[in-house]
Formats: sequence, C-alpha cells, structure tokens
Amino acid sequence: MRWPAEAIWEAVAPLLPGFTVEVLPEVDSTSTELMRRARAGQAEPVLLVAERQTAGRGRLGRAWQSAPGDSLTFSLGLPLAPADWAGLSLAVGASVAESLHPQVRLKWPNDLWVEGRKLGGILIETASFGEGAGARYAVIGIGLNLAPRTAEGLSTPPAALRDLWPQADAPAALARLFPALVRDLQAFEQAGFRAFHARFDARDLLRDRAVTLSDGTAGTAHGVGEDGSLLVHTAAGLQAVASSEVSVRPAAP
Repeated sequence: MRWPAEAIWEAVAPLLPGFTVEVLPEVDSTSTELMRRARAGQAEPVLLVAERQTAGRGRLGRAWQSAPGDSLTFSLGLPLAPADWAGLSLAVGASVAESLHPQVRLKWPNDLWVEGRKLGGILIETASFGEGAGARYAVIGIGLNLAPRTAEGLSTPPAALRDLWPQADAPAALARLFPALVRDLQAFEQAGFRAFHARFDARDLLRDRAVTLSDGTAGTAHGVGEDGSLLVHTAAGLQAVASSEVSVRPAAP
C-alpha cells in the first residue's frame, strides 16, 4: 500500500513543529502504542497508522476489528491545552465527517454513521506530560470501515465508505481527512466546542429521535448543549447527559 506520508508531513509540519508520520504493517493498537510512548515521556506530535491492528479498541473497551485494506486505523498524538476539553470527540467527528462525504452523520458521542449503520468510531485518551497546567498529551484514535464486512456479533450491520466513495482506499481516505483534522484540533484548542456546535448539529443523527439511555431511561434527543452533552427530553424533564455516563441508541420503532 502506498501511503501519502510525505504529502501529509508537508501539509502538517508547519502547523505542528516536530511532527512525524509512521506507518506500521501491524500493531496491537495505534492508540495503545502512543499511550505507551506518552507514559515513557515521548510527547512529540505523531501520526501513527497501522495496516492491521491485532487489538484495536473502541469506546467502553469494545474491540475494533480491522483487516488490511478493508479499514483505515490510525491515531494522532499531540500536546493539547484547550481551556475546556468538553465536546472534543464531537468536534473530531464533525471534522472527519465533513471531510469524508455529505451523507456521513454523527451519532453522539463518538460514532460516524451512514443510513443507520456504523461507519467508524473515535476514541480519545489523554496522558499528563508535565508541560504547563492545562496541557496534556492527547491521543485521538480513529477507525473507519472501507469495505463491507460481516455483521456477526454486532447489534447493527456496519457501513462501508466504499458505499459512498467507490474508489476509497485507506491512503486516500487518510489524505482527505487528516490535514483538516489537525487544523480543527487547533481551532478547538483556541475556541472549544462552541466553534463546532453548529457543525455537529448539521450532522446530528439522534436529534428529534426517540432514544433509550443505558440506564433504561427513554426520551427524545434534543441536540447537544454548549458543553457537548446530549440533551434528552424525558418524563422527568430535560436531562443533560455526559458522554461518560451512558451509551445511547435510537429506540426501536
């Protein structure tokens, strides 16, 4: 596979001094690897791409399956010091969705969906590295399905980027979304989620739909708040749900 490492480096290095690009044929998880490095004191900005992950991770510890050529899996590690971290996964989702295709929607808090099926996911982790009170090393992991794959063991069948973009491959998808992602992360660092609120709203999959929270509470999604929390009208009134509290699915018809 021919990766656009040099072109990405040329586009991003002026924005992130010390930036490097690495492509590995195989790793347990790109995010796990960058977190290992961060804990060992390596806090430089780096894009780590894996052609195959043996232990990819999603939200709440779920496994992320990937095979060479059928998916794009990468993580970006960089020092980040926003005034408020709230809504970062939503901002990342908005950036990636806008770069990929007009039909890609966002399922709060960190999934990309197409026509009722999951296309990809976002996992964000941070580690302290001792440079300033608000600065942390952020690892933004992204996995995208490129080719159709089995729905075995999944609650909904997965979507594939090639359904929308037939010529899509991992290098092309990375080249399309990555420079814009870096610019958007820097915008988030400066302005927080308020700079992305309208962009998320434009692709919000759950808005005005019946949803069921993981604790069994039922209601209707009513967009997101200024801090990125999910707003849900329930029998008890309007609830603001933080991403760490629940998983949300559209309720069954």
